[in-house]
Amino acid sequence: MTTTRFAPSPTGLLHLGHAFSAIFAHDAARAAGGRFLLRIEDIDAGRCRPEFITAIERDLAWLGLRWDGPPRRQSAHMDDYAKALARLGARGLTYPCFCSRAEIQAEIERSGVAPHGPDGPLYPGICRALPAAEVAALLAEGRPHGLRLDMAKATAQAGPLSWSDAERGTIVAQPELFGDVVLARKETPTSYHLAVTVDDALQQVTLVTRGEDLFAATHVHRLLQALLDLPVPAWHHHRLLTDPAGRRLAKRARALTIAALRDAGHSPDEVRRMVEP
Repeated sequence: MTTTRFAPSPTGLLHLGHAFSAIFAHDAARAAGGRFLLRIEDIDAGRCRPEFITAIERDLAWLGLRWDGPPRRQSAHMDDYAKALARLGARGLTYPCFCSRAEIQAEIERSGVAPHGPDGPLYPGICRALPAAEVAALLAEGRPHGLRLDMAKATAQAGPLSWSDAERGTIVAQPELFGDVVLARKETPTSYHLAVTVDDALQQVTLVTRGEDLFAATHVHRLLQALLDLPVPAWHHHRLLTDPAGRRLAKRARALTIAALRDAGHSPDEVRRMVEP
């Protein structure tokens, strides 16, 4: 059975770009007689707000979208992510990172030439080579830290990988482009990469539909699936909606929020036509 999901973060109001993504996932599931799920990605406690969760559900219902089962809220499932981290740690694939952003930036500047990945300069590996005794001492004193994936070890253990995208066909996975990605942050016991991968497996998502801005992240997600022995879905990275200047729609585009369009008298059908190709 085809299962898709729409997974917004409740950090603002939904706009036309979100409407397009939600409708895309909903219609793909319904056309196949499958399930459409709603997931609230609220791991960022500092930016997520309960009122935006309410607004998300109201906007989707107003658009005529119905999801199957109760929405999954990531903040209620931290144990799932902790178990995944423990599995990776038991294989020697993670290490604690005590670096601040300023320390990382200073090291990058000192190096003169820093490799770049899809998200910018790669982490220079400051904490990867720390002696075990020093790591133990820092942990014992309660030094705040995140957890990073040792990418070289992870890719060596996983071996060659690929994944399938509806628009681009078979893609050879290249997670090493991201370097030692963060899997748990100092202030949050998980990360987007880990949480979304675990959630898609637990919710039995078979078709991941999302914007093409997240295409590169799939390299990392495919690796995590292999390391955690998780099922592999298909992907469909769709186009992004842009404003008249060609910029990707963002939550600051208040005039194009679903709420503003509804308040201006537009009907759900009119909003749907706005996002049609």
